Amino acid sequence: MTALGAQVQKLLAQRRPRRPFFEPSIRALIILCASLAVVLSSLSICDGHWLLADDRLFGLWHFCTTSNQAELHCLRDLRQAHVPGLASGMAVARSVATLAVVVAIFGLELLMVSQVCEDPHSWHRWAVGSALSLLAFILSFGGLLSFLILLRNEVTLMGLTLTFWSQFTASFLFFLNAISGLHINSISRTNSVTYPWGLPAKC
Repeated sequence: MTALGAQVQKLLAQRRPRRPFFEPSIRALIILCASLAVVLSSLSICDGHWLLADDRLFGLWHFCTTSNQAELHCLRDLRQAHVPGLASGMAVARSVATLAVVVAIFGLELLMVSQVCEDPHSWHRWAVGSALSLLAFILSFGGLLSFLILLRNEVTLMGLTLTFWSQFTASFLFFLNAISGLHINSISRTNSVTYPWGLPAKC
């Protein structure tokens, strides 16, 4: 084998696999959906009014009643709603839902950093970010489920407000992003164990 042939073979052996064309687009879409989920969940929790039952409006932070079908009177003391365990249970529900947003923000940050700073450890940052998104889903869904269980005797499909469905959508997006992120990361790592994405380090 000539010296030129040996050099060519060496270069081919050291050549890193190219990152699939569609992979950056999928990762960008996951980050975009994760951002949307954080915004939806934040708005839903800040508003907090999730259920309208007759002339009463139940929320994470307030309990409201309407007088003369016009004026809305809200109370922070949820014991005034005369629903057993509502005050303590709602404190747990809103704490869990709020913690889900915090966890999701940290997960989103790791997802973004893994794309801005591409190095051999980027797959690990992406995996941790996806795992945090999955944890955010569990917490968010736990908050929704707690709310529904506490008000099981008042809940109707038509009584659930737009902010409740926003939180439900955010919870679904957390789950979808987490599963998609973990799956695409496992594919990338399988294609190249030593250097998953086959790109030069940018940091």
